[in-house]
Order: sequence, then structure tokens, then C-alpha cells
Amino acid sequence: MSRRAPPTELATEERSTLESQVRSPSTAQRDVLRARIVLLAAENLRNDQIQQKLGVSKPVVIKWRRRYATDRLEGLADLPGRGRRPKYDAALRHRIAATACTTPPDSVGTHWSVRTLARHLGVGVAVVRSVLSSESLQPHRVRYGKDSPDPEFEPKMLAVVGLYLQPPDNAVVLSVDEKTSIQALDRTQPRLPMKPHRIERLSHESKRHGTASLLASLEVHSGQVRAEPIRRNDSATFIRFLRRLLNAYPAQELYIIADNGSSHRSKKTLAWVAKHQRLHLTFTPTHASWLNQIEIWFDILTRKVVRRGIFKSREERVERLMNFIHAYNQEARPFQWTYTGSPLAA
Repeated sequence: MSRRAPPTELATEERSTLESQVRSPSTAQRDVLRARIVLLAAENLRNDQIQQKLGVSKPVVIKWRRRYATDRLEGLADLPGRGRRPKYDAALRHRIAATACTTPPDSVGTHWSVRTLARHLGVGVAVVRSVLSSESLQPHRVRYGKDSPDPEFEPKMLAVVGLYLQPPDNAVVLSVDEKTSIQALDRTQPRLPMKPHRIERLSHESKRHGTASLLASLEVHSGQVRAEPIRRNDSATFIRFLRRLLNAYPAQELYIIADNGSSHRSKKTLAWVAKHQRLHLTFTPTHASWLNQIEIWFDILTRKVVRRGIFKSREERVERLMNFIHAYNQEARPFQWTYTGSPLAA
């Protein structure tokens, strides 16, 4: 007659912990198995009954019942040193990551790849790929940008952000800029529409029918857009647009956020603005037009209308742009501010 395993008794907190592990979808399956063995043992099931119920070997049941009886819940954890020892230590992984962040020699080219890094360091391709993935390093990608040299960057940036987050009472905040040289391109061959297993295709060759320019304002806290096509991008055109904005908001203070374009900061423009007390110009820092929310909307316009559009004339281009703006305003909403104040979460 086989010996009966000693009874397993669970405290209330221990049972709650084990049951929680069994129910949780994020618990590792090995931990779920160990918890279930202990829970079944607490129901006075024999080892062979637990073995049959869970589909495991009898030594596995005996091992985890014994570990629990000796060390309670801590006994269900893996002992230190479990599993295969890593072939590559932390120092090597750090060297791979550090090298990936350096400029490669001329013989490699302008940037590293997984294979050139592996060859340069004398390690396997798999470990290089693993390190780059775990550290979110993408040497094959590049993004263009330019730092602002403006010595007053911070106060100017805070002034713009302050208007976004806490506008003055009875004020309308308008983000204003021009989108110039929008080409009216026609294709030399018809568009091939999308089909199953094939994306839409456009001819590489195009015909130019001139360019169009747009002067637009984005009402920051409603998302509404006002725009008009322009022939010239000068002070007179900008002043005319500002006058129309004043007429559109006759009873409110207007705070205009603009970049440092010549038509925005010319003597003629500044002198005209000084005569209108309801109008306040706030300029973004030098080379920081990305702070201007109208740039986000221009990107939407490019993706939705410009990039894949086919236009037979400049007039058709302008008409399509204005039609899109009219439709956009029917469902316009402000851009949501997502920055939480934590630099690491930006």
C-alpha cells in the first residue's frame, strides 16, 4: 500500500493568492500549474488523482507539494540559476548598443545594419538583432530636424503653450500660417485602383499645372479652419487676412500664433497690428514652427488631399482644397493635448 501524502493546509491569504494566480491571464503557465497542484492538494486529493487531473507526471506533483510544505508560497518560485545561462553577458550587449549609436567607418556606409554590426564586433547576427530590438535602436531610420538657436526659446515656447492651455478670457486663439507651392500634378497614366493583394498604384511620371498657395488659420479651441488661396505671400496679403479675421470675430480679443516669416514680422505688418488693440501677435521661437498647431492641420491636408491627388489645373487644385476644408469644418474638433508633464512620457 502506497504512502499517503501529508495533508496540505492553506491560510486564507495563501488560498486567495493562489486562486488569483490561476485566474489571471498574465500569470506564467508554469506558475499556474504549481498553484493548481497546491489547491488540489488542499482538497485532500491524492498525488495520483492530481496527476491524472492535470496531466502531469507524479514526480512533478510530489516536488511542488513538498516545496510548498517546506517553504510555503516562496517555495513555488524558481530557484536562482534556473534555466540556460546566457551566452552573451551584459558587457557585450552594452558594447553592441553603444557601437550601434556611433558613426560607422566609411567602409560600412552611412549607417549600421544588423549584419555589418555583427561582422564588425565578431558576434552572431541573432544577438545583435536581439539587442537592437530590446533597446529600441533603429539605425536604418532617420528623421530630419533642426534645433532652435533662439536664445529666448523657453519664454517664447511657454507663451505659445500658455495660449493653448490657458487662453485669456473672451479670447480666440488662432494658429496662422501659409502653405505655399502646392503643386497641381497630373499623372501621365491612369490611376490603377486597389485590388485584393495589390495596393493602389500611381505613375511615377507627372505633368505640372502650376502651383497654389494657401493662407489658413486654425481656431485652436474649436478646430475650425478658415483659409483662402493666395497669389502672393507678402505683407499686404497677410494684413488683408488679419483684417478678415478681425471682422469674423468682432467682439473678441484675437491672439495670433505665427512663425517668423518675413510677411509676419515686417515693419508694415507690425505697424498695422499696433493700430488694432484687439489683435495680439505671438511668435514661435526661431526654427520652431512645429509649435504652431496649424502645421498639424497642414499635415492632415497633405495626407488627405495633396499627396495622392490628380489635378488637371491649378483651379481644380484650389477647388478641391477648399471643398476639403468645408467638409473638414463639419466635424472639426480641437487637437487633444497629450503631454503629461513627465519628460520620459513625452
